[in-house]
Amino acid sequence: MGLFIIIRNENYVLNLLCFVLIISGGPVHGRQLLSQTRPDPDNVAPFARWLVSQNSWGVLSTIADDLGGAPFGNVVSFSDGLPDKGTGVTYFYLTTLDPTARYALKDHRSSFTISEYPLGTCGKADPENPTCSKITLTGKLNEVDAKSKEATTAKSYLFAKHTEMKDWPKDHNFQVFKLDIEEIFLINYFGGPKPLTVDQYLHPGKDELTAIY
Repeated sequence: MGLFIIIRNENYVLNLLCFVLIISGGPVHGRQLLSQTRPDPDNVAPFARWLVSQNSWGVLSTIADDLGGAPFGNVVSFSDGLPDKGTGVTYFYLTTLDPTARYALKDHRSSFTISEYPLGTCGKADPENPTCSKITLTGKLNEVDAKSKEATTAKSYLFAKHTEMKDWPKDHNFQVFKLDIEEIFLINYFGGPKPLTVDQYLHPGKDELTAIY
C-alpha cells in the first residue's frame, strides 16, 4: 500500500499532482471548494455568503406531521451556485421517498443550518465555540417548477458540487427544492448573533463582494 513520489526533473510536478489527488480521495465536494479567503467576522454579509458558498451540506429541518409537529432534522447536500460563484440561494435535490421532502410539501416551514467546522478553518475550536461560525437560514422550503429555467440552473449548481447526483435513480423522482429565506441567524464570534437582513445577505454591496469573489 506504499505510495512513492519520484522527484525527477519534469516528472516531479505530475507525480506530485497524482499524490495530492490520491491522498485527497479525488474531487471531494467540501473542503476542496475552500479557495476563498475567510472574511473578517465583522464583515457580516460577505462572511455569511462565504460560509454558505464554501459548504456543500448541512442539516435541513422540517415539521414532521406524523411526529406531532416536532422538528425533523436531516443531513442533506445543497448548492448555492457554481464553485466559488455562490448566489446565497440554497438549492436541494430531494425525493419524496425521504421524509424531508414529504414534510416540506405539507408544511413549507423549514430551517437549514450550516457549520464552518467541516471546512477545516476552525483550528482547535469546538464546533459549538462561537469562533467556529454557524448559520441558520429559516424560511419556506418550496419545490421548484421542474420545467423552469431556474430548475435547470439549480441542477447545474447541484451537479457541479455533487457529481454523483446526476446518476441517482430516475425512478426515485428527485426534484429541485429551494429555501426561500425569511430570517438569518449567524454566529461567527463572541457577543451573540450578528444582525443581518435577508436583503443584506442576498445583495451585498460591490465593495463587500470583493471580499469573497
